[in-house]
Amino acid sequence: MLVKMGELDVEKVIEEFEEVTKDAKRVQAETLKKILEQNGEAEYLQNYGLNGRTDIESFKSCVPLVTHQELEPFIQRIIDGNTYPILTGTPITTISLSSGTTQGKPKFVPFNEELFESTMQIYRTSFAYRNREFPVERGKALAFIYSSKQFKTSGGLNAGTATTNLFRHPQFRERMKGIQSQCCSPDEVIFGPDFHQSLYCHLLFGLLCRDEVQFVSSTFAHSIVHAFETFEQYWEQLCTDIREGVLSDVVTAPSLRTAVARALRPNPELADLIHKKCSSLTNWYGLIPELFPNAKYVLGIMTGSMEPYLKKLRRYAGWLPLACADYGASEGWIAANVNPKSPPESATFTVLPDIGYFEFIPLTGGCNGRSEPEPVGLTEVEVGQEYEVVITTFAGLYRYRLGDAVKVMGFHNLTPVIKFICRRNLLLTVNIDKNTEKDLQIAVEEAGKCLALEKVDLVDFTSLVDRSTEPGHYLVFWELAGDVDNNVLHDCCNCLDRSFTDPGYMSSRKIRSIGPLELRIIHRGTFRKILEHFLNLGAAVSQYKTPRCVGPENKAVLQILYDNVSKSYVSTAYE
Repeated sequence: MLVKMGELDVEKVIEEFEEVTKDAKRVQAETLKKILEQNGEAEYLQNYGLNGRTDIESFKSCVPLVTHQELEPFIQRIIDGNTYPILTGTPITTISLSSGTTQGKPKFVPFNEELFESTMQIYRTSFAYRNREFPVERGKALAFIYSSKQFKTSGGLNAGTATTNLFRHPQFRERMKGIQSQCCSPDEVIFGPDFHQSLYCHLLFGLLCRDEVQFVSSTFAHSIVHAFETFEQYWEQLCTDIREGVLSDVVTAPSLRTAVARALRPNPELADLIHKKCSSLTNWYGLIPELFPNAKYVLGIMTGSMEPYLKKLRRYAGWLPLACADYGASEGWIAANVNPKSPPESATFTVLPDIGYFEFIPLTGGCNGRSEPEPVGLTEVEVGQEYEVVITTFAGLYRYRLGDAVKVMGFHNLTPVIKFICRRNLLLTVNIDKNTEKDLQIAVEEAGKCLALEKVDLVDFTSLVDRSTEPGHYLVFWELAGDVDNNVLHDCCNCLDRSFTDPGYMSSRKIRSIGPLELRIIHRGTFRKILEHFLNLGAAVSQYKTPRCVGPENKAVLQILYDNVSKSYVSTAYE
């Protein structure tokens, strides 16, 4: 029997989802009509001469495909306080910021009530299917969520990261009651002034109610790994806090200390239990279920740039399943995970046909395709084919190229089931070579096998194209958890070079039109410095993704990498 939490009827949510996916073509047409009716007075749509038409054919013939760069002048006018209906029929009052890790600076995108509602719909849908597989009881969630501060734009609009705008929405907590267990931490921790102190408090509150925790979650897998890496560092201090009932000086923010003081009492029995469990673990395997014996799963976005963290996350999760969260972006949501038992590496997402209008540009050559056919509709995609996602939302984005490449794995009724492949603009390329973020990840995984006998973990990695010498070549940066023999690292460097199997790269290396790959080892803590850099720019940890391909415009990150190199190795793989 399925659990009904609060006012959410899990069976009804599943039934409604099944109905809209059975009639996806009609639902898509109705959704586009609704978007265009609501926003028909917007200047942007008026400029393209739709003249009140709301059918798909007129929309596609009048309104062009665009990128964020082409919308920036319109969004900037909104930011500056222009209340004229520019992109939407009703004025935009809130602006979301992307993490900025891809391009080196955040993108600004509109946020409105309709986007909030589609977020809630995605959350309801995926929770319903997840709860069918992993029923949770009434308890709490150890959710590592953080809200950065909102600020006012030059025109007086509220602005913040997408997660901040979501968490600070006045209806967020009320609407989430039936979707997730109560968060262990109070609002003071979520909205705390310092990420590191909030993280310490999240861990402490989780331990205080360890028997009530039903699942552990964060927006991204990286945040969960980072949280338990921090636990490894502070677990004995946390035990001392619990034993004595006094919060450590690690936390200095008054709001956080006040919140903890309301809950913390001396509990030597709990402290001894946690200490005993941590002391008995081997390499921290199974830490999460040992600390939280009633947890059912670990939840977060685990695809794409998060996949490299899965090995360490599995070490912490032990025998608990990893449930992959939904597919979306700061610009809007696309699909829900309705098969939560699938491992993250094979996770797929089912598009919701009523939260936006979706088109797909066929990628005839996969992620590296150069030709660009006309986009096809949601129900016209073909199984096995790869596409770039194009979205039209209720928040004023029309035929907006998201830049994501996905592969159609099948259909759920009449709506496609897709797998995320890569970000199309994250490419390592010197001339005719084109290696994606996924190609880099595969090469790093292959080269990382050379570290197995050394028993040293690869903490994180990134890359760039170095054109300062002729010919240009790839630079790959590794942060390692310990020391590794020079000969082993040189073997890793050669393996990296050989593991890029793009034909353009291989042929260019053979004729020396691309130089030898260079592997640079960077000091421990370098990637934390990069994280701090983006936090200082206003990014939220909840949205942070390690940049995998650093472009020349990302000067601050480049400087951090260059300043922290300890060793360098040049490939001899093609000699």
